[in-house]
Amino acid sequence: MSNNHNAKYAFYYLLSLVALIFVSISVGLIAFGIISQTVADTLALNSYMDYNGQFRFAISALLIATPIFFVINRLINRGLQTKELDQESGIRRWLTYLILLVSSITVLGIFISIINNFLNGELTLSFVLKALTMLIISGSVFAFYLYDIRRVDVTQKDKIVKIFFFASLIIIIAVFVSAWFFMESPKESRNRRLDQIVVNNIYSLESAVNSYYDIHKVLPNSLDDLKNQSNLYFDAKAAIDPETRVAIIYNKIDSTNFEFCATFRMSSFLDNGQSRPAMMYGSGSKDHEAGYQCLKSTLWNLQKGPAGTVEAVPVQ
Repeated sequence: MSNNHNAKYAFYYLLSLVALIFVSISVGLIAFGIISQTVADTLALNSYMDYNGQFRFAISALLIATPIFFVINRLINRGLQTKELDQESGIRRWLTYLILLVSSITVLGIFISIINNFLNGELTLSFVLKALTMLIISGSVFAFYLYDIRRVDVTQKDKIVKIFFFASLIIIIAVFVSAWFFMESPKESRNRRLDQIVVNNIYSLESAVNSYYDIHKVLPNSLDDLKNQSNLYFDAKAAIDPETRVAIIYNKIDSTNFEFCATFRMSSFLDNGQSRPAMMYGSGSKDHEAGYQCLKSTLWNLQKGPAGTVEAVPVQ
């Protein structure tokens, strides 16, 4: 080979390695997520794990890395068949074994994580299924590259290589399609993010109301009372829904209690009834159902005194 061909095929092999890592890890992430959601485990049911982000990353990686992996391998095989790439080339041998080495390290790390979760009490069936998944993925990678490097005549079309190609493609497509049945749709994800912005706005308004109370020792009658206060921070943008532009309603319940009302697109609760973890401020989480909801708030610097009376705690 000429030096130009050496550089070209070194690039092909290294790019193939990167694409292979993304494809393998993504298939594993989707498979692990499906196993965790379908195999009933008491520990999983009583702990929160959002697999949507995991699925989204894996799907994105598969969409980009899979075509690159198969196209690059096609170019490498074409180079072998036309003898532009020598079968005994050091580039081919060294980089093939480099692919095996990096794949081994990646698989080793994942296996350590799987065993660690098992020792931490993960259900045996879940452990077995995840270990089997990794054996299939790692075994397929090793079998293909070991067979490829040991082929006697790479200039001829090989049925085994075709079988590897179509089998791996079918598995990737099956895993890719399956992920969509276990994750939120893009619309649901957008709605949940918009709801979180509304919740964050409510926290901001709640903070402004608390600051107003610290200064005036009374709750404001409306949000308009906060607008002309130079000694507290009030963002008018926080008083509206970011998409619909509908105002967030403030209601004064009594001298120390108030609430904010808004229309939420989705429930903040999981299917198992748990609330999704979110950033908590003075009054804790703002769990809500879908639709118009009023979320109660309290003053942060109040605490229960003797006989259940409410006493103000001086602000430091």
